[in-house]
Amino acid sequence: MILTLIFTTFVTVFLAEMGDKTQLTTITLSSTTNKPLAVFIGSSLALISATLLGALAGGSIANLIPAYLLKLLSGLVFLIIGINLLVEIKKDAANDRL
Repeated sequence: MILTLIFTTFVTVFLAEMGDKTQLTTITLSSTTNKPLAVFIGSSLALISATLLGALAGGSIANLIPAYLLKLLSGLVFLIIGINLLVEIKKDAANDRL
């Protein structure tokens, strides 16, 4: 069961980071410094630190707020983000026509 959780977390974060501004920044730094190992170590430590903070915060929040409420709130937040993105796309399309 823990291996499933580890695999699911890895795949989710890996896919979320593909093409993300963090990856683009890492590519830029690596290409300008010609020190890809140093950039890899630095960006890996940064991602590990940010993930640690998120995991600790998530564990603390889970102790304070019931799981069903967290799922509901996260679903609503993603829904709001999705609606905002659709509205922005519609605005951009309308501006392109002008």
